[in-house]
This record gives sequence, structure tokens and C-alpha cells, in this order.
Amino acid sequence: MQMNTPPRSTIRLTHRGRAALIATGAVVAATAVAVPLLSLVGGDGQAERPASLVIPEGWRSGQVYEAVDKALALPAGSTKKSLAKATLTLPADAEGNPEGYLYPATYPVGEKTTPEALLASMVETAHKKFNGGRITAGAQRNAMNVYQAVTVASIIQTEAATKDDMGRVSRVVFNRLARGMPLQMDSTINYALNRTTLDTSLDDTKINSPYNSYQRMGLPPTPIANPGEEAMRAAINPTPGDWLYFVTVKPGDTRFTANYEEHLRNVAEFNENRKKASASAGTSSASPSQATG
Repeated sequence: MQMNTPPRSTIRLTHRGRAALIATGAVVAATAVAVPLLSLVGGDGQAERPASLVIPEGWRSGQVYEAVDKALALPAGSTKKSLAKATLTLPADAEGNPEGYLYPATYPVGEKTTPEALLASMVETAHKKFNGGRITAGAQRNAMNVYQAVTVASIIQTEAATKDDMGRVSRVVFNRLARGMPLQMDSTINYALNRTTLDTSLDDTKINSPYNSYQRMGLPPTPIANPGEEAMRAAINPTPGDWLYFVTVKPGDTRFTANYEEHLRNVAEFNENRKKASASAGTSSASPSQATG
């Protein structure tokens, strides 16, 4: 039987755990990954290319393009423009959009490395990782094709606070799809608005976008990030459970439940923790009516 979704003015379905570290003053992992992208200066004062480029799990394509520009000392926007010239082995469903297939890994950078070559290497790596028999069979077992599995993995990568949470986040996605409920993942709205935030307003949930999973049913039209191996594994092997909601109350404490009233209590605790963190930092807290994800 199809289950009704609670009013959007009060619902808080998800909360990206890593982002919560920002609110509490902790340092997020993404801060460290900028180090390999820094230009090195040689004895002649000229910028030198780094020996390698690190693409972290969960980066969006725009972040990857920017990193490639910096690593190859190219004008901003060069890598994105190079897509038209790159030969990428993408699935037909992608329609030329490499989002989800710029596989997170470390790639060598040489004096003659081009953005087209780097992008092709990332996509080829994704092709090898995603198109094995295990992934294909796992996707089919969950009534998906591989591209849809990558899309689910990208949501998991963005939403899960830890690797241990990934299988449960995956189960929430599948439970909601099976019940005909909108996913209501704030990460998809953040993708549509090209931002990363803990705060999603009621107005945000009304934006006209195919990535608005509050208004649109089913999966977003493309992946919303570039997932890694653990997220992909979770996408095809969701942890058994009846969960429909989750929220990271504080770093290291993500709570999953099938009971909406219990979820609201968890959200209230999240809000209280955020108020305390905001007060100590001298900033305003999140509105209780805002959705998080």
C-alpha cells in the first residue's frame, strides 16, 4: 500500500553527515585533498605541474573540471570546454554527461597530459569498475540498469555520514521508491542549485528542476556526484531494514527509523545540537521548518 509523505513544511528526511562537521567546527576531509592540486614552483619561478591529481569520492563534475584546470595550469573553464573533444566511453543513458563516471582515484599528470586524456582515463576507470558481472547482476537484482545504480550510489556517497551508513542509506532509497514516495533528498536540491549546505528551505523544495526529489518521483535524471567503490557496493547490496528516514544528529550518530514521529524527535535533537554549535560559533541556527539533507 502506498504510504503518504508527511507535510513538507515539517519533514526532515536526510542530513549529509560529513557536512555536519562544518557546523560543529570540525575539519572535513575535502579540505585535505587540495594539497595535491597546488602548483609547484620550479627554480626558474615557473609553475610546475603536480605529479598526480587526486579526485576524492563524492566530488561533482564541476569540481573535477576545476581541479584538472588547476593541475594542468589551464585557464578556468578549459576542461569543461574540452568535453566536446574528449572521447568518453559513457553509457547511452548518460547522453554525453560524464557526471557519476569521473571515477575518484589518483591519476598521473605529465608535461603532455591534456584534459581530454585525464577525463578519458577517469571514465575508462569507471567503465572497468562499474561494468563487471557483479555490478551488472547486482543492478538487475534490484530492478535497475547500471546507470541507475550509479545514480543511487551518487546519492549514497553524498548522503551517508560514514561507510557503515551507506548500506542503510541505500535501503532508505529503495524503500521509498518501492512505496511510491518521493526521495526528498536535500543532496539532489543542492546539486540543482550547485551548492553544499545544511539548510534547505521550504522555497528550495519548490524549485522547478528535474533534480528536485521533493517534487519529482523516482531517481534524478543523472548521478549527482562521482561515487566510489563502497557507495557502488551499497547501491547494489542495500542493508535489510524498513527505514524510511534518517538524520545525523551529531557527527558519528546517524539515526535511521521507519517511524515518522521518532524521526521528528531525532530531528529536534539535531536542531538543538546545531543551535548549541551555532551559539558557540556566534552564528544563527537552522530554522526548525527547514529540511536538511
